[in-house]
Amino acid sequence: MCGTILGGTAVPLQAQEAAQAAPVVPAEDTIKSIVVSGAQRLEPTTVLSYMQLRVGQTYTQESADQALKDLFETELFKDVSIRNNDGAVVIDVVENPVINRILLEGNKRIKEDKIYPEIRLAPRQIFTRSKVRADVARIIELYKRKGRFAANVEPKMVQLDQNRVDIVFEINEGPKSKVQQINIIGNEEFSDGKLRGEMVTKQSRFYRFFSSSDTYDPDRLAFDQQKLRQFYLTEGYADFRVISAIAELTPDKRDFIITYVVEEGDRYQFGEVSVESDIRDFTPEFLTPQLPMKTGDFYNAKQVEDTVERLSETAGLFGYAFADVRPEFTRNKDTLTMDILFQVAESDRVYVERIDINGNTLTQDKVVRREFRLNEGDAFNSFQVKRSANRIKSLGFFQDELEIEQRQGSAPDRIILEANVEERATGELQLSAGFSSVENFILQASIRQRNFRGKGQELRASASYSSYSQSIELGFTEPYLFDRNIAVGADIFRRDTNSFNFVNNNRETTFEQLTTGFQIRAGVPITEYLSASLRYGLSHDDVTLEPSLFFQDSNGDGIRGNSPGDQCDPLVAGRFLCDALGSRTTSSLGASLIYDDRDNRIRPTRGQSIVGSVDFAGLGGSVKYLRGRLNASKHWRVLGDFIFTASAEGGYIHPLEDRGSAADGIDDVRLTDRFFLGEPQIRGFDIRGVGPRVVRSTTIPGLDTNGNPINQLVEVTNGTQTDDAIGGRAYYLARAELEIPLGSGARELGLRPSIFVDVGAVFNVVQPLLLTDAQTQSFGSRQVFDAAGDPVLDADGNATFETAPQYLTVNAAGEAVTTFDAMTGGVANPIATSFTERFFGDSINPRLSVGIGVNWNSPFGPFRIDVAKALLKEPGDDTKLFTFNVGTQF
Repeated sequence: MCGTILGGTAVPLQAQEAAQAAPVVPAEDTIKSIVVSGAQRLEPTTVLSYMQLRVGQTYTQESADQALKDLFETELFKDVSIRNNDGAVVIDVVENPVINRILLEGNKRIKEDKIYPEIRLAPRQIFTRSKVRADVARIIELYKRKGRFAANVEPKMVQLDQNRVDIVFEINEGPKSKVQQINIIGNEEFSDGKLRGEMVTKQSRFYRFFSSSDTYDPDRLAFDQQKLRQFYLTEGYADFRVISAIAELTPDKRDFIITYVVEEGDRYQFGEVSVESDIRDFTPEFLTPQLPMKTGDFYNAKQVEDTVERLSETAGLFGYAFADVRPEFTRNKDTLTMDILFQVAESDRVYVERIDINGNTLTQDKVVRREFRLNEGDAFNSFQVKRSANRIKSLGFFQDELEIEQRQGSAPDRIILEANVEERATGELQLSAGFSSVENFILQASIRQRNFRGKGQELRASASYSSYSQSIELGFTEPYLFDRNIAVGADIFRRDTNSFNFVNNNRETTFEQLTTGFQIRAGVPITEYLSASLRYGLSHDDVTLEPSLFFQDSNGDGIRGNSPGDQCDPLVAGRFLCDALGSRTTSSLGASLIYDDRDNRIRPTRGQSIVGSVDFAGLGGSVKYLRGRLNASKHWRVLGDFIFTASAEGGYIHPLEDRGSAADGIDDVRLTDRFFLGEPQIRGFDIRGVGPRVVRSTTIPGLDTNGNPINQLVEVTNGTQTDDAIGGRAYYLARAELEIPLGSGARELGLRPSIFVDVGAVFNVVQPLLLTDAQTQSFGSRQVFDAAGDPVLDADGNATFETAPQYLTVNAAGEAVTTFDAMTGGVANPIATSFTERFFGDSINPRLSVGIGVNWNSPFGPFRIDVAKALLKEPGDDTKLFTFNVGTQF
């Protein structure tokens, strides 16, 4: 409906049209004069030029009607009337207004910048009803393309002074038109559900809120007919056809009902299958046995297409880029068999005439050319062309769907390879804040250029701050040193990391590790897929504990750590933490051997990667060890667009120094050099939640039924408990993950859900010497320590215990506690109540978890959420069901 608002009152445009002056029935007379009245912008002569009435003509009803028609067809006038007074003709016109502006109201799903380009009316144009109606149709069509067939547009005109108007399009977008039902008629061999599963269009269901597949799309309807035909052809129904496909809009214009009428036909089998080749290197005797289809198998058109492609690629391996492979079909209706003859026509061996690179405005040509596995003048090889495309995509500088086109050269045996690239942004500036279940509050700033100066070099700098870590790093990588295939790089860093344990499930800082160092590295290829790298690193570590919490009070003033002689108190910190304290320098030399044939190193969909590395620390410095690691992963594209990834890794560190006796609970591998496992490496477990650990629990004397103390210590259920992971010398970890494809709408949002299974363990560490032994300690007996805080051992190397007077009291909570007098021959324990330490988790037994996760490239940064359930665990392991990370890279 159209309407006009005059003085605040809406007047329908139809009423205006009806109110136009009806032509007066004229008397036949000679026209003596013609006068134009009411024209404002147009000259009278211009108005006269639009009609055929002229002075001296005979004025008739027919000529007046034609003049009215001519003037209205110009669409310049809102109203026109003609009066004849004895040959004096007066033409009264009311000009159409000028458009001041065009406004949109009610559009939420489609933004203005998408609608305005569709509108033909524009400010300062003459208003015409036909243009308004055309623009209404265009806007409605735009909404139909978005699946909103119930959309309605109401144009209104707001009258202004000086014969100007504002045009307002009031839009009622309506709901998105869904596919309510898909009916299939004529299918006998396959169910409706099976055939619907082959279609891109889906029936509207509540669980498809992330997908747009249930939205009606005419183009998708035609595509689904092709999908049905492809499915039947792969099942052997060579005569299948779709007789009709009809989409009916429900009366409320909210949903569609789609009906397909199909004819399945007979099912065929492969008859005689053979190859006939005119190429010398292609003999039928060699190729025919390699064909995947066999006589008696059900006919499969997709298999035939794949065979044609495979034969063409095989010919390309021998240098025949333009080999013409054509299948000839012979259909036997009597026996329902299909004979196929693959004819390979004769062609010349082809050589690369030229390699063209187009579209690179920043990236230098040599950066792209050095990824080509073919050079100009080489014999054509289709496999090397495909490999070249994968290597270019792995740079990360260009679009994902990059293909190398092949064009005929200047001669039949010449080919031109053309890489049409589309550059993407390679510079990254990130200023982010976020919250992570691993790092708590995070601030991060980083700048990175992966294609510095267009030479493929990488330059990066980053700084981060969180509740448990701060770091600053600088790095540079040159992938082709002096234009030779030698990669070199260097990094300098400073990291301040707070280790932590859990006290009653609350995370608390234990020791602080400050690391400063650098690393230089170099890598060279050995073969196409095999490469080797060397590295040297030098770092200085300083591990400290908070003296006021963990050091002794040697002078007895009640303040810990304020005396130069105060040392780490093993009664408070534990022997394993006291052992980790100090400064040390690590000078290490490492080497890696890498095999990588993945199709894309950034987001692979097929191929495998194997990395073996070894590091030797001992070229100077105070740390000596030999560490080896092995990582492997393999990727498959399965069930269409599903991506399955299997990966495994493991490592072992061997000490090259003797730091003390195992009987003293000292491991030759320092705490800071061991392997740890947990979130995020193995989901379903907490941070460092897998492997060897020491758990300390508060204990009190046990009481009998009469409330008298007994010779037994019991744990306080609501007492303090600390949980310290101490790592291990060896670990293994394996994962299996299936990435689930979503609809186009979810892909545009950057959502990538997956299901996964994680399994792993960390183990092999010398059991630390525990301060109390729950199995041997008796009530009233305390372990003896010397003045330095070290345990006093007997001749057999066992801890010495000594009986000390004790007093049973009751605290404010009504709990029985024990206090001790100063022990003779040792140092008094400053803790009022006793405690028990237990050692857990040093087991090679696998820990297993399963779960689901979602990666989301959100507008505020990468986001990862996982829900995992631990199915296999060992005593002492810490599990965790829900984890997430946002605002930093994973």
